[in-house]
Amino acid sequence: MYVDRVLSPVVTLGPGQRVALWLAGCTKHCPGCANPELWEHTDAQWLTVGQLAQALLSIARERSTHRLTVTGGDPLEQADELAQLLQLVRPAYPDILVYTGYTLDEARRAIAADTWGQLASCVDVLIDGPYLEARNDGLVALRGSTNQLIHYLSEHVRDEYETYLAQGRTVQNFVVGGRAISVGIHMREDARHGE
Repeated sequence: MYVDRVLSPVVTLGPGQRVALWLAGCTKHCPGCANPELWEHTDAQWLTVGQLAQALLSIARERSTHRLTVTGGDPLEQADELAQLLQLVRPAYPDILVYTGYTLDEARRAIAADTWGQLASCVDVLIDGPYLEARNDGLVALRGSTNQLIHYLSEHVRDEYETYLAQGRTVQNFVVGGRAISVGIHMREDARHGE
């Protein structure tokens, strides 16, 4: 799998303290994307599913963090590997949130039925749809633009997510390797600068 980074504890991409995984590679290239550096991937970013699963399981065990957010890039552009990964780590992560630029219907059509079944059995919440900068109202929690929908594939997390969503957007900053990384759902560029 092409992996850009893993951060923890993240509190801005879903309820509770989470492990956040950014996968590299996305062919959608949405204008105004918050992570255009993740559109491409390199061989240096490659990890086997087993290597990544072991890392995520170690983080869950060592930090007692049992919620996972997978974003990118577009995680569903590595759907086969993602399905394998989530099946391996699911026992340690009873709350898994995945972002994708596909709509739910597009994902179901584009991904092989058995792979989709594996994903759906492990993903609790799917946030779908391309980022549309003109529809970034700066208000909607967990979604970059209002066209994106939150799909509860598991009902057991709904109440906690609904409470979290009512709190609005927040941003969290990390310093990794001398580089500042801002994590969360940001306002669109022109709104940040008062334009």
